[in-house]
Amino acid sequence: MTHSPPLAQPRLVVVGNPANRRVAFFRDAVRAAGLPDVRVEPWLDALRGGARFHPGETVRLESPGEEPEVDRLLRGTDDPTRVEGTGRWYESFTAATAELARSVGEAGAVLVDDPAELAVLFDKRLAHARLREAGVPVPDSPTSGADAPAVRGWSDVCALMAESGLRRVFVKLAHGSSASGVLAVETNGAGRVQATTSVERAPDGRLFNSLRVRRYTTEREVAAIVDALAPDGLHMERWVPKAAQGGRVADLRVVVIAGRATHAVVRTSRSPMTNLHLGGTRGDLGAVRAAVAGAGGRWTDALDVCERAADAFPGTQCVGVDLLPAVGWRRFAVGEVNAFGDLLPGLTGLPGSGAEGQDTYAAQVSALLRRSPDSTTGSTGRTTGTSIV
Repeated sequence: MTHSPPLAQPRLVVVGNPANRRVAFFRDAVRAAGLPDVRVEPWLDALRGGARFHPGETVRLESPGEEPEVDRLLRGTDDPTRVEGTGRWYESFTAATAELARSVGEAGAVLVDDPAELAVLFDKRLAHARLREAGVPVPDSPTSGADAPAVRGWSDVCALMAESGLRRVFVKLAHGSSASGVLAVETNGAGRVQATTSVERAPDGRLFNSLRVRRYTTEREVAAIVDALAPDGLHMERWVPKAAQGGRVADLRVVVIAGRATHAVVRTSRSPMTNLHLGGTRGDLGAVRAAVAGAGGRWTDALDVCERAADAFPGTQCVGVDLLPAVGWRRFAVGEVNAFGDLLPGLTGLPGSGAEGQDTYAAQVSALLRRSPDSTTGSTGRTTGTSIV
Protein backbone atom coordinates (compact mmCIF):
# COMPACT_ATOMS: atom_id res chain seq x y z
CA MET A 1 0.00 0.00 0.00
CA THR A 2 1.40 3.39 -0.98
CA HIS A 3 0.78 6.64 0.79
CA SER A 4 0.79 10.10 -0.74
CA PRO A 5 3.46 12.34 0.74
CA PRO A 6 2.05 14.94 3.13
CA LEU A 7 1.58 18.40 1.71
CA ALA A 8 4.17 20.88 2.87
CA GLN A 9 2.86 23.24 5.52
CA PRO A 10 2.56 26.75 4.10
CA ARG A 11 4.47 29.57 5.73
CA LEU A 12 1.65 32.06 6.06
CA VAL A 13 1.86 35.83 5.93
CA VAL A 14 -1.08 38.19 6.24
CA VAL A 15 -1.04 41.80 5.10
CA GLY A 16 -3.41 43.41 7.56
CA ASN A 17 -3.80 45.76 10.48
CA PRO A 18 -2.06 43.93 13.38
CA ALA A 19 -4.59 44.87 16.07
CA ASN A 20 -7.62 44.18 13.88
CA ARG A 21 -10.03 41.41 14.83
CA ARG A 22 -9.90 39.94 11.32
CA VAL A 23 -6.18 39.30 11.71
CA ALA A 24 -6.78 37.86 15.17
CA PHE A 25 -9.44 35.45 13.90
CA PHE A 26 -7.17 34.25 11.10
CA ARG A 27 -4.22 33.77 13.46
CA ASP A 28 -6.44 31.82 15.87
CA ALA A 29 -7.53 29.55 13.02
CA VAL A 30 -3.94 28.98 11.94
CA ARG A 31 -2.84 28.08 15.47
CA ALA A 32 -5.85 25.78 15.91
CA ALA A 33 -4.75 23.94 12.77
CA GLY A 34 -1.39 23.22 14.40
CA LEU A 35 0.54 25.56 12.12
CA PRO A 36 3.22 28.07 13.06
CA ASP A 37 1.90 31.52 13.84
CA VAL A 38 1.21 33.88 10.98
CA ARG A 39 3.72 36.59 10.16
CA VAL A 40 1.90 39.94 9.90
CA GLU A 41 2.94 42.65 7.48
CA PRO A 42 1.09 45.83 8.51
CA TRP A 43 -0.89 47.70 5.89
CA LEU A 44 0.86 50.86 7.03
CA ASP A 45 4.19 49.36 5.94
CA ALA A 46 2.69 48.09 2.70
CA LEU A 47 1.29 51.51 1.80
CA ARG A 48 4.63 53.13 2.55
CA GLY A 49 6.57 50.60 0.48
CA GLY A 50 8.10 48.79 3.44
CA ALA A 51 6.47 45.34 3.23
CA ARG A 52 8.95 42.47 2.79
CA PHE A 53 8.37 38.88 1.72
CA HIS A 54 10.50 35.74 1.49
CA PRO A 55 10.71 32.75 -0.86
CA GLY A 56 8.10 30.07 -0.26
CA GLU A 57 5.71 32.23 1.77
CA THR A 58 1.97 32.22 1.10
CA VAL A 59 0.62 35.75 1.41
CA ARG A 60 -2.99 36.59 2.23
CA LEU A 61 -4.42 40.10 1.93
CA GLU A 62 -6.79 41.12 4.70
CA SER A 63 -9.13 44.10 4.76
CA PRO A 64 -7.35 47.42 5.39
CA GLY A 65 -10.39 48.76 7.26
CA GLU A 66 -10.85 49.89 10.87
CA GLU A 67 -7.45 51.56 11.18
CA PRO A 68 -7.55 55.39 11.13
CA GLU A 69 -4.02 55.99 9.81
CA VAL A 70 -4.44 53.42 7.05
CA ASP A 71 -7.78 54.97 6.16
CA ARG A 72 -6.18 58.41 6.05
CA LEU A 73 -3.50 57.21 3.63
CA LEU A 74 -6.07 55.53 1.40
CA ARG A 75 -8.87 58.12 1.47
CA GLY A 76 -7.11 61.34 2.40
CA THR A 77 -9.31 62.16 5.40
CA ASP A 78 -8.71 62.00 9.15
CA ASP A 79 -12.37 61.29 9.91
CA PRO A 80 -13.32 57.62 9.39
CA THR A 81 -17.02 58.49 9.58
CA ARG A 82 -16.87 60.60 6.41
CA VAL A 83 -18.54 59.08 3.36
CA GLU A 84 -16.57 60.96 0.71
CA GLY A 85 -13.19 59.74 -0.54
CA THR A 86 -14.02 56.28 -1.89
CA GLY A 87 -12.76 57.17 -5.36
CA ARG A 88 -9.35 58.05 -3.96
CA TRP A 89 -9.51 54.94 -1.70
CA TYR A 90 -10.03 52.76 -4.77
CA GLU A 91 -7.13 54.25 -6.67
CA SER A 92 -4.82 53.94 -3.66
CA PHE A 93 -5.92 50.42 -2.76
CA THR A 94 -5.68 48.96 -6.25
CA ALA A 95 -2.26 50.58 -6.77
CA ALA A 96 -1.09 49.14 -3.44
CA THR A 97 -2.31 45.62 -4.18
CA ALA A 98 -0.69 45.68 -7.62
CA GLU A 99 2.61 46.72 -6.02
CA LEU A 100 2.22 44.00 -3.38
CA ALA A 101 1.72 41.42 -6.12
CA ARG A 102 4.92 42.58 -7.77
CA SER A 103 6.87 42.43 -4.49
CA VAL A 104 5.48 39.02 -3.58
CA GLY A 105 6.32 37.60 -7.00
CA GLU A 106 9.83 39.01 -7.02
CA ALA A 107 10.46 37.50 -3.57
CA GLY A 108 9.44 34.03 -4.76
CA ALA A 109 6.35 33.99 -2.57
CA VAL A 110 2.74 33.27 -3.58
CA LEU A 111 -0.17 35.69 -3.30
CA VAL A 112 -3.46 34.01 -2.43
CA ASP A 113 -5.74 36.42 -4.30
CA ASP A 114 -5.43 38.08 -7.71
CA PRO A 115 -5.18 41.90 -7.44
CA ALA A 116 -6.72 42.32 -10.89
CA GLU A 117 -9.87 40.64 -9.59
CA LEU A 118 -9.86 42.78 -6.45
CA ALA A 119 -9.95 45.81 -8.75
CA VAL A 120 -13.13 44.43 -10.32
CA LEU A 121 -14.70 43.36 -7.04
CA PHE A 122 -14.22 46.85 -5.61
CA ASP A 123 -15.92 48.52 -8.56
CA LYS A 124 -19.62 47.64 -8.46
CA ARG A 125 -20.06 48.64 -12.10
CA LEU A 126 -17.37 46.24 -13.31
CA ALA A 127 -18.38 43.45 -10.94
CA HIS A 128 -22.04 43.68 -12.01
CA ALA A 129 -21.02 43.40 -15.67
CA ARG A 130 -18.80 40.39 -15.02
CA LEU A 131 -21.59 38.60 -13.16
CA ARG A 132 -24.11 39.40 -15.89
CA GLU A 133 -21.74 38.16 -18.60
CA ALA A 134 -21.24 34.93 -16.62
CA GLY A 135 -25.00 34.32 -16.62
CA VAL A 136 -25.42 35.03 -12.90
CA PRO A 137 -28.83 36.61 -12.13
CA VAL A 138 -28.34 40.24 -11.04
CA PRO A 139 -30.68 43.22 -10.72
CA ASP A 140 -31.04 45.29 -13.88
CA SER A 141 -28.59 48.18 -14.01
CA PRO A 142 -28.12 51.13 -16.39
CA THR A 143 -24.54 51.65 -15.11
CA SER A 144 -23.19 48.12 -15.55
CA GLY A 145 -19.82 47.82 -17.28
CA ALA A 146 -16.85 49.98 -18.17
CA ASP A 147 -18.70 51.56 -21.12
CA ALA A 148 -21.83 52.50 -19.16
CA PRO A 149 -22.70 56.18 -18.83
CA ALA A 150 -21.16 58.02 -15.90
CA VAL A 151 -23.44 59.31 -13.17
CA ARG A 152 -22.37 62.90 -12.60
CA GLY A 153 -25.19 63.85 -10.28
CA TRP A 154 -28.89 63.69 -9.52
CA SER A 155 -29.94 64.81 -13.00
CA ASP A 156 -28.17 61.77 -14.48
CA VAL A 157 -29.88 59.48 -11.96
CA CYS A 158 -33.25 60.86 -13.02
CA ALA A 159 -32.44 60.51 -16.71
CA LEU A 160 -31.23 56.92 -16.36
CA MET A 161 -34.28 55.97 -14.29
CA ALA A 162 -36.56 57.44 -16.95
CA GLU A 163 -34.72 55.71 -19.81
CA SER A 164 -34.76 52.37 -17.98
CA GLY A 165 -38.35 52.64 -16.78
CA LEU A 166 -37.24 52.35 -13.15
CA ARG A 167 -39.06 54.04 -10.28
CA ARG A 168 -37.22 52.33 -7.42
CA VAL A 169 -33.44 52.01 -7.50
CA PHE A 170 -30.47 51.58 -5.24
CA VAL A 171 -27.87 54.26 -5.82
CA LYS A 172 -24.51 53.03 -4.53
CA LEU A 173 -20.99 54.32 -4.32
CA ALA A 174 -19.13 52.38 -6.99
CA HIS A 175 -16.30 51.69 -4.55
CA GLY A 176 -18.24 51.68 -1.30
CA SER A 177 -18.66 48.93 1.30
CA SER A 178 -20.76 48.16 4.36
CA ALA A 179 -23.70 50.11 2.87
CA SER A 180 -21.69 53.35 3.04
CA GLY A 181 -23.30 55.90 0.76
CA VAL A 182 -26.14 53.62 -0.33
CA LEU A 183 -29.52 55.22 -1.03
CA ALA A 184 -32.73 53.30 -1.66
CA VAL A 185 -34.54 55.80 -3.91
CA GLU A 186 -38.27 55.76 -4.64
CA THR A 187 -40.22 57.93 -7.06
CA ASN A 188 -43.80 58.03 -8.28
CA GLY A 189 -45.63 59.42 -11.25
CA ALA A 190 -46.51 62.59 -9.36
CA GLY A 191 -42.85 63.53 -8.98
CA ARG A 192 -42.49 62.62 -5.33
CA VAL A 193 -38.99 61.47 -4.34
CA GLN A 194 -37.73 59.91 -1.13
CA ALA A 195 -34.64 57.95 -0.14
CA THR A 196 -33.74 55.62 2.71
CA THR A 197 -30.07 55.69 3.69
CA SER A 198 -27.55 55.68 6.51
CA VAL A 199 -25.96 58.87 5.14
CA GLU A 200 -26.22 61.88 7.43
CA ARG A 201 -25.80 65.25 5.72
CA ALA A 202 -24.33 68.01 7.86
CA PRO A 203 -25.51 71.64 7.49
CA ASP A 204 -22.30 72.46 5.63
CA GLY A 205 -22.96 69.69 3.08
CA ARG A 206 -20.45 67.14 4.36
CA LEU A 207 -21.65 63.54 4.46
CA PHE A 208 -21.19 61.13 7.34
CA ASN A 209 -21.91 57.46 7.91
CA SER A 210 -24.48 56.92 10.61
CA LEU A 211 -25.55 53.79 12.45
CA ARG A 212 -29.13 55.04 12.17
CA VAL A 213 -31.04 54.52 8.95
CA ARG A 214 -32.99 57.65 8.05
CA ARG A 215 -35.38 58.80 5.34
CA TYR A 216 -35.11 61.95 3.24
CA THR A 217 -38.47 62.93 1.82
CA THR A 218 -37.75 65.81 -0.55
CA GLU A 219 -36.06 65.78 -3.93
CA ARG A 220 -33.84 68.66 -2.85
CA GLU A 221 -32.37 66.64 0.03
CA VAL A 222 -31.88 63.52 -2.06
CA ALA A 223 -30.34 65.48 -4.92
CA ALA A 224 -27.88 67.20 -2.59
CA ILE A 225 -26.61 63.86 -1.28
CA VAL A 226 -26.32 62.28 -4.72
CA ASP A 227 -24.53 65.33 -6.11
CA ALA A 228 -22.02 65.18 -3.25
CA LEU A 229 -21.40 61.45 -3.78
CA ALA A 230 -21.14 61.54 -7.57
CA PRO A 231 -17.47 62.62 -7.87
CA ASP A 232 -16.45 59.32 -6.23
CA GLY A 233 -18.40 57.30 -8.83
CA LEU A 234 -21.93 55.91 -8.60
CA HIS A 235 -23.66 52.68 -9.58
CA MET A 236 -27.41 52.17 -9.96
CA GLU A 237 -29.46 48.97 -9.71
CA ARG A 238 -33.13 48.08 -9.83
CA TRP A 239 -34.56 47.82 -6.32
CA VAL A 240 -35.69 44.19 -6.30
CA PRO A 241 -38.50 43.46 -3.81
CA LYS A 242 -37.16 40.86 -1.41
CA ALA A 243 -38.79 38.00 0.45
CA ALA A 244 -39.66 38.45 4.10
CA GLN A 245 -39.12 36.54 7.31
CA GLY A 246 -41.11 37.42 10.40
CA GLY A 247 -42.43 40.58 8.76
CA ARG A 248 -38.92 41.84 7.98
CA VAL A 249 -37.20 41.94 4.58
CA ALA A 250 -34.55 39.26 4.29
CA ASP A 251 -31.45 38.45 2.31
CA LEU A 252 -28.43 36.22 2.85
CA ARG A 253 -24.68 36.54 3.05
CA VAL A 254 -23.19 33.33 1.68
CA VAL A 255 -19.45 32.72 1.98
CA VAL A 256 -17.90 30.77 -0.87
CA ILE A 257 -14.42 29.32 -0.29
CA ALA A 258 -12.50 27.78 -3.18
CA GLY A 259 -15.68 27.50 -5.21
CA ARG A 260 -17.82 25.88 -2.50
CA ALA A 261 -20.58 27.61 -0.54
CA THR A 262 -19.52 26.90 3.04
CA HIS A 263 -21.33 29.37 5.32
CA ALA A 264 -24.59 31.28 5.19
CA VAL A 265 -26.32 33.78 7.41
CA VAL A 266 -29.79 35.28 7.02
CA ARG A 267 -30.04 39.03 7.54
CA THR A 268 -33.39 40.65 8.26
CA SER A 269 -34.37 44.28 8.67
CA ARG A 270 -37.27 46.71 8.72
CA SER A 271 -35.34 48.95 6.32
CA PRO A 272 -34.07 48.22 2.80
CA MET A 273 -30.52 47.84 4.21
CA THR A 274 -30.05 44.54 6.03
CA ASN A 275 -26.47 45.11 7.18
CA LEU A 276 -26.10 43.92 10.75
CA HIS A 277 -24.30 47.10 11.88
CA LEU A 278 -27.29 49.15 10.69
CA GLY A 279 -29.78 47.37 12.92
CA GLY A 280 -30.26 44.23 10.87
CA THR A 281 -30.53 40.99 12.80
CA ARG A 282 -29.63 37.41 12.02
CA GLY A 283 -32.61 35.42 10.83
CA ASP A 284 -33.48 31.73 10.82
CA LEU A 285 -31.64 29.78 8.13
CA GLY A 286 -33.74 26.69 8.75
CA ALA A 287 -36.86 28.71 8.10
CA VAL A 288 -35.37 29.99 4.84
CA ARG A 289 -34.65 26.46 3.66
CA ALA A 290 -38.19 25.44 4.58
CA ALA A 291 -39.62 28.46 2.74
CA VAL A 292 -37.64 27.62 -0.39
CA ALA A 293 -38.80 24.00 -0.26
CA GLY A 294 -42.38 25.07 0.43
CA ALA A 295 -42.30 27.25 -2.68
CA GLY A 296 -41.23 24.27 -4.76
CA GLY A 297 -37.60 25.30 -5.00
CA ARG A 298 -34.35 23.74 -3.87
CA TRP A 299 -31.90 25.21 -1.37
CA THR A 300 -29.04 23.76 -3.40
CA ASP A 301 -30.13 25.92 -6.34
CA ALA A 302 -29.76 29.03 -4.19
CA LEU A 303 -26.25 27.95 -3.19
CA ASP A 304 -25.48 27.20 -6.81
CA VAL A 305 -26.20 30.83 -7.71
CA CYS A 306 -23.60 31.89 -5.13
CA GLU A 307 -21.03 29.41 -6.39
CA ARG A 308 -21.56 30.59 -9.96
CA ALA A 309 -20.99 34.15 -8.76
CA ALA A 310 -17.74 33.11 -7.10
CA ASP A 311 -16.71 31.26 -10.26
CA ALA A 312 -16.72 34.62 -12.06
CA PHE A 313 -13.72 35.48 -9.86
CA PRO A 314 -11.58 32.32 -10.03
CA GLY A 315 -8.48 34.08 -8.73
CA THR A 316 -10.09 34.96 -5.38
CA GLN A 317 -10.11 32.22 -2.77
CA CYS A 318 -12.94 33.52 -0.57
CA VAL A 319 -15.85 35.84 -1.32
CA GLY A 320 -19.01 36.85 0.49
CA VAL A 321 -22.02 36.78 -1.82
CA ASP A 322 -25.07 38.90 -1.01
CA LEU A 323 -27.96 36.74 -2.18
CA LEU A 324 -31.32 38.45 -2.76
CA PRO A 325 -34.39 36.19 -2.51
CA ALA A 326 -37.33 37.45 -4.51
CA VAL A 327 -40.79 37.57 -2.97
CA GLY A 328 -42.05 33.98 -2.83
CA TRP A 329 -38.62 32.41 -2.22
CA ARG A 330 -38.45 30.88 -5.71
CA ARG A 331 -35.91 33.11 -7.45
CA PHE A 332 -32.59 34.52 -6.33
CA ALA A 333 -30.30 37.26 -7.59
CA VAL A 334 -26.84 38.39 -6.54
CA GLY A 335 -26.63 41.90 -5.17
CA GLU A 336 -22.87 42.06 -4.60
CA VAL A 337 -19.78 39.90 -4.30
CA ASN A 338 -17.53 41.03 -1.47
CA ALA A 339 -13.78 40.40 -1.39
CA PHE A 340 -13.67 40.71 2.41
CA GLY A 341 -17.08 39.23 3.16
CA ASP A 342 -15.97 36.59 5.66
CA LEU A 343 -16.33 38.46 8.98
CA LEU A 344 -19.09 36.35 10.53
CA PRO A 345 -17.89 35.49 14.04
CA GLY A 346 -19.21 32.27 15.51
CA LEU A 347 -20.83 31.05 12.29
CA THR A 348 -19.97 27.44 11.44
CA GLY A 349 -20.12 25.66 8.10
CA LEU A 350 -23.20 24.41 6.30
CA PRO A 351 -24.02 20.69 6.43
CA GLY A 352 -22.36 18.90 3.53
CA SER A 353 -20.08 21.83 2.76
CA GLY A 354 -16.89 20.26 4.03
CA ALA A 355 -16.65 23.08 6.59
CA GLU A 356 -18.91 21.63 9.28
CA GLY A 357 -17.79 22.83 12.71
CA GLN A 358 -15.44 25.41 11.20
CA ASP A 359 -15.81 29.16 11.15
CA THR A 360 -15.01 31.07 7.97
CA TYR A 361 -11.36 31.54 8.90
CA ALA A 362 -10.78 27.90 9.84
CA ALA A 363 -12.35 26.85 6.55
CA GLN A 364 -9.97 29.12 4.64
CA VAL A 365 -6.99 27.68 6.49
CA SER A 366 -8.19 24.19 5.57
CA ALA A 367 -8.39 25.32 1.95
CA LEU A 368 -4.82 26.58 2.07
CA LEU A 369 -3.63 23.32 3.62
CA ARG A 370 -5.31 21.30 0.86
CA ARG A 371 -3.88 23.42 -1.90
CA SER A 372 -1.89 21.24 -4.26
CA PRO A 373 1.65 22.66 -4.45
CA ASP A 374 2.15 21.71 -8.09
CA SER A 375 -1.09 23.36 -9.21
CA THR A 376 -0.57 26.80 -7.70
CA THR A 377 -0.50 29.43 -10.41
CA GLY A 378 1.25 32.13 -8.44
CA SER A 379 -1.36 34.85 -7.95
CA THR A 380 -4.67 33.07 -7.80
CA GLY A 381 -6.59 31.70 -4.86
CA ARG A 382 -7.98 28.67 -6.70
CA THR A 383 -5.98 25.69 -7.82
CA THR A 384 -6.23 24.00 -11.20
CA GLY A 385 -5.50 20.52 -9.90
CA THR A 386 -6.64 19.11 -6.59
CA SER A 387 -9.85 20.39 -5.05
CA ILE A 388 -9.03 22.47 -2.00
CA VAL A 389 -12.21 21.95 -0.03
